[in-house]
Amino acid sequence: MSIFSKMTGLANQYGAINLSQGFPEFDTPEFLKRRLADYVQQGVNQYAPSAGIAPLQQQISALVKRRYQANINADDMVTVTSGATEALFVAIQSITRSGDEIIVFDPAYDSYKPAIELAGGKAVHVALSAPGYMIDWAEVKRLINDKTRAIIINTPHNPSAKTLKLADLTSLKKLVIQHDLYVISDEVYEHITFDEQPHLSVLRDPELFERSFVVSSFGKTFHCTGWKMGYCIAPSKLTVEFRKLHQYVTFSSFTPAQFALADMLAEEGTHVDSLAQFYQHKRDCLVAALASSRFQVLPSEGTYFLLLDYSQLSELDDVAFCEYLVKEIGIAAIPLSVFYDSPTGDRVIRLCFAKETNTLLAAAEKLCQL
Repeated sequence: MSIFSKMTGLANQYGAINLSQGFPEFDTPEFLKRRLADYVQQGVNQYAPSAGIAPLQQQISALVKRRYQANINADDMVTVTSGATEALFVAIQSITRSGDEIIVFDPAYDSYKPAIELAGGKAVHVALSAPGYMIDWAEVKRLINDKTRAIIINTPHNPSAKTLKLADLTSLKKLVIQHDLYVISDEVYEHITFDEQPHLSVLRDPELFERSFVVSSFGKTFHCTGWKMGYCIAPSKLTVEFRKLHQYVTFSSFTPAQFALADMLAEEGTHVDSLAQFYQHKRDCLVAALASSRFQVLPSEGTYFLLLDYSQLSELDDVAFCEYLVKEIGIAAIPLSVFYDSPTGDRVIRLCFAKETNTLLAAAEKLCQL
């Protein structure tokens, strides 16, 4: 059982406020739900083309042009997938050979390592530490050898809520070009960056993109995580390899949702543009409500997560502390150590603030009592 299922199960068992698992408490936009229902009623319920329906591919290309000033050929570079996790799995499988090493940065999303190992590769972990979670690119360079195949990045980053900066992408590009490496860029929270800081997508840099798979999530953008809809953008030569595997993993993805999402992007594009402000308000609400607590609140630059350092409150390790929180205080959170191959010993937990304001205030009230 994953830590997410465990903590949600404990939250249900103890009647706790669930700020653990990363899903929104609020619903999908009404326009998108209506269009989905319309297409289902119209009978648009059979297989879509494996790479995705053309209108959705074209809307994704237009979104990339508008947000990142990048020209993407929809037919040859955009593949619609059954969630971002499928896209990540297929991208990893597409390039990883037996004995290859893939560099990942801990704390890391939990699907990276098993996908690498299933392909016969080895995940090489670079641990990042609180409170800054900065990448030491000199250390990354030392780890690169003739077995190194790729580097996986995630920005905005789950769970640290940090974003990569221009200097990070410059260092990454230098290494991948020098050592002929690939990049898998997990950008599922791309539209959720705060304080007017732009998301620095790999798509903005043509040289870097030529070696990259860029993975995105409609579930995160449109509050519909249960639809499991995502996509991968990659250069044509990499997309060819990606689609060879994709056709045998899911073949194609939820057809009526593809048509509904295409309409959403075409007719309700302001939703994407307002997402950062929407979540920044929730972040600021929770941060303000925790101001009188004994937690050290770490900066959240993106995503819908907030990290709390509890070292002033307890000597418990983070797993034990989260169990205490859910059972005794009534708050479900996620311990950061589960995202590490070799935990650092930081006493930090993750909260999800993709919740209604009343939920966030009620949770903060409980946490401020500690």
